[in-house]
Amino acid sequence: MNNTPAQALLLAAGRGERMRPLTDHIPKPLLEVQGKALLQWHLEGLQRGGVHSVVINTAWLEEQLTERLGARFDAPPLPPVDIRYSREGRDFGGALETAGGIVRALPQLAPVFWVAAGDVYAPEFAFSGGDLARFAAGPALAHIWLVPNPAHNPKGDFGLSTAGLALNLAGDDNAPRYTFSTMALYKQAFFADCGIVPGNPDGIKAPLAPLLRRGMDNGCVSATLFAGTWVDVGTPARLAELNSGDSPV
Repeated sequence: MNNTPAQALLLAAGRGERMRPLTDHIPKPLLEVQGKALLQWHLEGLQRGGVHSVVINTAWLEEQLTERLGARFDAPPLPPVDIRYSREGRDFGGALETAGGIVRALPQLAPVFWVAAGDVYAPEFAFSGGDLARFAAGPALAHIWLVPNPAHNPKGDFGLSTAGLALNLAGDDNAPRYTFSTMALYKQAFFADCGIVPGNPDGIKAPLAPLLRRGMDNGCVSATLFAGTWVDVGTPARLAELNSGDSPV
């Protein structure tokens, strides 16, 4: 598995309800931060990390995504990134939620692959080939990056052990919790027992959090705390703050 080619899935299928009215006419991943579409920031980071094959899942206003991004992202002098699509809107009439969308795209992905949400701004995140190789060679089936809790998610999502495992903490546990950044590495085996056939031919909608929590309970999800810039660009106010040079909280 150490020779697995670097691939990624960018999640871009959602409606972006909280970002309305901006997303009434443009998909959220194409909204611009500092003059670049949100998806472009990820594509540039993936290109720097040596990832040259990306799948983007689409649903809401998906024609805009396919027309804007095309079949290749090219930013010389680095090698181009080939782009393919998992078109949930065309095939099923709407988004399949995160786990449903990932399983839909599995036939287009390598045994180990990156995932990141297209509406997250994290320009300093490194899609590191070293991280991918270590994960591929190790026992974990998923590796997630956690971030300090933003103001809109003060209770966080998951804990982090001293051994580097993500923890599904009980509601009354006082241990520190952190927010899931959406950036992650997965092995296809992580989705083997999710109850959906790879390729998701029936278009089953399924969230990711229950799979992650089950994996944490089984000790197969590792984690890293990311301290760089990270913003869930979920509202017009956060987008405006980013574009004004302020740091959203």
